[in-house]
Amino acid sequence: MKSMVNSTGVHDFTLLGLTDIPELQVPLFLTVTIIYLITLIGNLGMILLILLDSRLHTPMYFFLSNLSLVDCVYSSAVTPKVMAGLLTGDQVISYAGCVIQMFFFVAFASVDCFLLAVMAYDRHAAVCKPLHYSTTMTPSVCAQMVASCYIWGLIESVIHTGFTFSNSFCHSNVVHHFFCDIPAILALSCSDIYVNEIVLFILAAFNVFFAIMVILTSYAFVFIAILRMHSAEGRKKAFSTCASHLTAVAIFYGTVIFMYLQPSSSHSMDNDQMASVFYTIVIPMLNPIVYSLRNREVYNGFRKTIEKMEILLCLQF
Repeated sequence: MKSMVNSTGVHDFTLLGLTDIPELQVPLFLTVTIIYLITLIGNLGMILLILLDSRLHTPMYFFLSNLSLVDCVYSSAVTPKVMAGLLTGDQVISYAGCVIQMFFFVAFASVDCFLLAVMAYDRHAAVCKPLHYSTTMTPSVCAQMVASCYIWGLIESVIHTGFTFSNSFCHSNVVHHFFCDIPAILALSCSDIYVNEIVLFILAAFNVFFAIMVILTSYAFVFIAILRMHSAEGRKKAFSTCASHLTAVAIFYGTVIFMYLQPSSSHSMDNDQMASVFYTIVIPMLNPIVYSLRNREVYNGFRKTIEKMEILLCLQF
């Protein structure tokens, strides 16, 4: 790989942001701020709840806590800069800032991609082989699976960021996007980006199709097991959980496929921005609701934690 050197004298980039209409900037700022606050409160609250409630110290909630952490990080890599741009109108991001933003976004978005697959496999193990679940999904196995997601995400981010910023930029420094995404930065390059496009397509295709195959295979066995259940209530609960999970998976992977698995000639920056809003800003907010807040165990854990806090406050006064 060529060394990542800024040989073109570009010191910063100008992001176009979500809108250039002044009348929309304040409403969008308020909307994005509310979504971001919900994202932080929902995901960090979920992590804290899982840590505090010993009944939630199971593989499923271990994966959920990591998903919440990843959602916080990759949303935070993008959203605060979007908020600042909408509030102040300053859309300039330094060259180094652009590199850092891309690195953290790509790394943790990739981790998110594989965590979704790991969670599907966990549900397969729990529903299809309940008697062997405790011996299959041991703490060490769960830790290794999560660590593998993080390691691959970091490796992939190094590859993408290195290849992207090893190019020369001489066409313009105006990024037709609201953050430093790979296709938007490559569009500014005056180098031959054929290798970049091939690497981007291969890695994105591997991530998406490997993860989707794991998810679909796992849920195929889960659905077969559910249909064999004698309890109608059990089937209803399991189907509800699977439908929520698969809905979020479809939104996430649908936008990723739309963004990264199409030829560069087919890219429309306006359409890319609309798709990116979902997986950078909206989906991290939805995940705590889709995966956790509708779960009765989480709800009961939250209620009991609140009751304990109320008792402690009463004792103090």
